[in-house]
Amino acid sequence: MTALTPSSPDKLRVDIWSDIACPWCYVGKRRFEAALAAFPQREQVEVVWHSFELDPSAPVRPGQSMRDILASKYGGGETRAQGMLDTMTRTAADEGLDYHFGEVQPTNTFQAHQVIHLAAEKGLQDPMKERLLRAFFTEGEFLGDPEVLVRLAVEVGLDAGEVRAALASGDYASAVRQDEAQARAVGINGVPFFVLGGKYGVSGAQSPDVLRSALEQVWQETHPAPLTLLGQDAPAEGCEGDTCAVPGAANRA
Repeated sequence: MTALTPSSPDKLRVDIWSDIACPWCYVGKRRFEAALAAFPQREQVEVVWHSFELDPSAPVRPGQSMRDILASKYGGGETRAQGMLDTMTRTAADEGLDYHFGEVQPTNTFQAHQVIHLAAEKGLQDPMKERLLRAFFTEGEFLGDPEVLVRLAVEVGLDAGEVRAALASGDYASAVRQDEAQARAVGINGVPFFVLGGKYGVSGAQSPDVLRSALEQVWQETHPAPLTLLGQDAPAEGCEGDTCAVPGAANRA
């Protein structure tokens, strides 16, 4: 369970654990995209999203606003909680994101993660992840409603009947739990969390510069540049297989 998938010889795999209800995860996604845009080998980077629930026990309908939840969790009352949300809103705006915490409808994200796994099988994982994040933080959609998830999935190209059936059967529930178990096994307890090349971890919504530097470092270590041969104008003296060049042999022929 602890083994992470390494990069293939011509790719750099980046595994990202995040939650849909995590405001820093959306910011981290934007910052990683900026880093990737500036990375020369960006076409050779394979991104795989993994499920992580900040609160697996969260009710589908908690009946609380984001401000109420923060006030209860961190203390300090509604004023402090609102200040935290305002700061997060400004941080998101710096990345081009438009957060509306007053309209956010907190919910359990287990079913939403299942939809992302279904989308991954159709080659639509990233657009599905993006659509759910925007729906949650910007549009105030209630992601605890399966029919809302179906509608959003259809927008990115999934079949409504297939999504509805997958949610009803829980076909992808085990995939979500496997992601979460793997996160625990390798020591991931906060998100976003990036694993590059199956062995290098970057925690948190780091700046694009930090993420790009990590991409470059791991690429160089896992995809070393081919050897450049020098002095090829001179005759090669050496052995290949069971044949060895004899000094001066060419002149005596």
